Amino acid sequence: MASRISSFLRCILYIYSFSALLCLHAHEATHTVQVSWLIPSTTCNASTKGPKGETSLTVIHKYGPCFQSNKEQVQVLNHTEILLQDQSRVNSIHSMFSKNSDGNKLRESQATTIPAKSGVSIGFGNYIVTVGLGTPKTDQTLAFDTGSDLTWAQCKPCAVQCYKQVDPIFDPSKSTSYTNISCPTPLCAQLTSARGSQQPCSNSKCLYGVHYGDNSSTKGYFSKERLTITSDVVDNFVFGCGQDNKGLFNGIAGLLGLGRGQVSLVQQAAQKYSQFFSYCLPSTTSSTGYLTLGQGNEISSSLKFTPMLTLSQRSFYGLNLIGISVGGQKLSIPTSVFSIAGTIIDSGTVITRLPPTAYSALRTKFREMMRNYPMISSSSSTFDTCYDLSKSRSVSIPRISFFFGGDVSVDLGEVGILYVLRQTEACLAFAGNRDPGNITIFGNEQQKRLEVVYDVAGERIGFRPGGCS
Repeated sequence: MASRISSFLRCILYIYSFSALLCLHAHEATHTVQVSWLIPSTTCNASTKGPKGETSLTVIHKYGPCFQSNKEQVQVLNHTEILLQDQSRVNSIHSMFSKNSDGNKLRESQATTIPAKSGVSIGFGNYIVTVGLGTPKTDQTLAFDTGSDLTWAQCKPCAVQCYKQVDPIFDPSKSTSYTNISCPTPLCAQLTSARGSQQPCSNSKCLYGVHYGDNSSTKGYFSKERLTITSDVVDNFVFGCGQDNKGLFNGIAGLLGLGRGQVSLVQQAAQKYSQFFSYCLPSTTSSTGYLTLGQGNEISSSLKFTPMLTLSQRSFYGLNLIGISVGGQKLSIPTSVFSIAGTIIDSGTVITRLPPTAYSALRTKFREMMRNYPMISSSSSTFDTCYDLSKSRSVSIPRISFFFGGDVSVDLGEVGILYVLRQTEACLAFAGNRDPGNITIFGNEQQKRLEVVYDVAGERIGFRPGGCS
């Protein structure tokens, strides 16, 4: 009798343990969050996480409440407009790679000596920082972009035209450290005109010009100036002093280039910061993150590094994406699907773009795990998998992880999976490329709250969860 009772108890214990294991796996397969938490606040909530070093700049979203500005000077875009601009940027990136004969292969990182180019460029990102320009310094709010090299800001006298911005427009005549770059000179020769003609000059002053994918543009003088990053100073910093600027720049002064070309901040300040920078993009438009130049403190043991890849003649940072999992289950996607065109990480692209086969597999599994929530048609042409969460207090979101070379897996976290246009429309925050030959883009929506580390000299990119709130 005692033996039967003991067997019965063991059976009960086994059933309980098995059930608990199933619950544990179910928990590991999803993120359960309050729906209200996914919707940005109308007030700014500064992050308490992140480095507090001398070279750390606060990162904010240019359409969120943390951008303290005169709203009359800022065109605040809605989600539809933001996504349309994002598609323009993606089209520009795809076009740039398709024009390159080496556009189908990424290789291990090598030294790059890419000049700034006058001609078509990719456009603006959504995240901004404030730096000082000139002596005495004046604060200038710039979008930072890992896909661009040339830093530029609007400059007085705005000889042709300037758009409205929140900060006072930079006046080089009031700075003791400003100089124009002469023409012809080797430094000016770094600029290649769109037509491949001679060095662009005006009264022996070097000119630059950039046209973005959304038809915005900036033109002006290629110059040198003192750049101040908190208490750090970079003298003789080469930048564009914009005299003819137009487009949807939304009240900010210009752009901070963090690409891999010679004129990027990363390369110009290589001796000071050892080609090392990191950032954490905030979880919502109402919170803050950071951009840090230089290594600063010791590298966290929780950072996972994957080899950095590069594409010849390009400034983008490449990744070796090899797989994706949804709900803890790795999708059956051949690695060749990702290697056909390669992958870049881009701070300025919003929505991650995947090869058609990979996106289809991700979408199918995601829909299967979200079957308890009502699907709806999207108001945006970017998305095809959206849900009405207005009747749900919480939502269980399938976990999604990306796998990179070097045995690195990155859990995107709950904030990088759904793009919430409104409580009645929350969409899978990925899109498929039209062509398998289009390059994959790991966008900023999927980078939220991750600390992303660019060790350019060490030819590696690192990821750490929970870098900011």
